[in-house]
Amino acid sequence: MDRQATDADGAMRAPWVVGLVASIGGLDAISQVLATLPASYPGAIVVLQHTTPTHPSQLAEILSRRTALKVTLAQDGDRLQPGLVLVAPAGRHILVCPDQTVALINSGQMPPWRPSADLLLTSMALSCGAHAVAVILSGAGHDGTAGAAAVKRLGGLVIAQDQATSTEFGMPGSAIAFDKIVDHVVGVGGIGAILAAVSGRLRPARSYRRRQSQQSRAEQPDAEDWNQDDVSP
Repeated sequence: MDRQATDADGAMRAPWVVGLVASIGGLDAISQVLATLPASYPGAIVVLQHTTPTHPSQLAEILSRRTALKVTLAQDGDRLQPGLVLVAPAGRHILVCPDQTVALINSGQMPPWRPSADLLLTSMALSCGAHAVAVILSGAGHDGTAGAAAVKRLGGLVIAQDQATSTEFGMPGSAIAFDKIVDHVVGVGGIGAILAAVSGRLRPARSYRRRQSQQSRAEQPDAEDWNQDDVSP
């Protein structure tokens, strides 16, 4: 699962994608998680924190000073890469596409949480299947619960910050209370350790489409093959 591959243009592909979503109290929580990950982290990371749409976000700049990972403000069409953190800009929803790029759309006035954690995580579930990791961090409200449910339903991993270390427990608490979708409830200081070992925790999908000739049933699916025929757990 931790094997990396390259696209036709030579760009390194990430074997899994982590979505860190938060609202109130999110800066500290996101900073603590990213600080524990090395620059060589194999997964791609998308960070989303609720912000006022009309005020430019300084989140990417702040996080870049708090982690060894490369951090950049996401632009439409950016490619997901190992060890790269893409930060959702203010006033734009961010979606993960099957070709391992991100798409940005104007948030407008709806939904009330902007950018939308549900949209990000649902797009990750649909595009990445079992190679999606949803991390629900401190924040008020329930944004992210539906998206985390989609990640869980399509075989991915869901992690929620515990109440003791959350500034606001609405978002992680909502996910924890919803239909047993959360795999791990841990303090913010323990999330990085789970992400570091994620290659051994993600469940492979039952079957995959192959770009080349059909392979034997005994062979394990490649991490980079995201297109899935059947992703039901």
